[in-house]
Amino acid sequence: MRKFAIAFIVLFCSSLFSNTVFCQLQKPAQFMSIFNGRNLDGWDGDTAYWRVEDSALTGEVKPGNLLQHNSFIIWRGGMPADFELKGQFRISAEGNSGINYRSEEVKGIPYALRGYQADIDGQNWYTGQNYEERKRTTLAYIGQKTTVNTCMEQTSLEAISKRVRNNAWTCVNQTASLGSADSLTAGLLPNQWHDFHLIVRGNRMQHYINGRLMSDVTDDDTVNRSEKGLIGVQVHVGPAMKVQYKHLKLKQYK
Repeated sequence: MRKFAIAFIVLFCSSLFSNTVFCQLQKPAQFMSIFNGRNLDGWDGDTAYWRVEDSALTGEVKPGNLLQHNSFIIWRGGMPADFELKGQFRISAEGNSGINYRSEEVKGIPYALRGYQADIDGQNWYTGQNYEERKRTTLAYIGQKTTVNTCMEQTSLEAISKRVRNNAWTCVNQTASLGSADSLTAGLLPNQWHDFHLIVRGNRMQHYINGRLMSDVTDDDTVNRSEKGLIGVQVHVGPAMKVQYKHLKLKQYK
């Protein structure tokens, strides 16, 4: 039976493509490393804040070198659309960071990104939520499954800002609870390594921390959503802080 099936596939491919195109079984997407653990090859950021330390991508803001705006180190290997990204992070108690994706660079501000973010902070006020940097702001808090609705025709930042209240987008419906913030962030201690896993397919974005689904957003806002873009990690304005990322692996579907 197996020999018959293989022979059928070969015959089908030959008749369909007439020997001009080879018929191949498509290989499943595989995770690939996007950080080598030795240097910043493939990454672009302000080296006053970013370096490699302990085989980790390390961002540090020191008391004498505080930020004027959030600063990212950007992966220059492409602009993924549908993908999974996983790795580990470690952040100081005072730290505020995040993993941006499907993002664009902000004109006139070096190393600034605008777009979706898997938020991370040392106090776990935000860790795992979906926050859209410099755009619609909070799309889902920790423990929320939400749907983002189309509620405007304009795309200017001024028009978008009028739909934001208390640093959250108002055109959002919570459709389910994933659990309390306290239960989902239990065990997420500062200065320790934790796992993250982002699954971004179509208009759905799921953020996992240590295997727990922290937020789940379906973005039905056809005016403002983004379908592909840059990946980057952040150091945030505020007090001195340190954040590290390692074992960064990306699986792209398109």
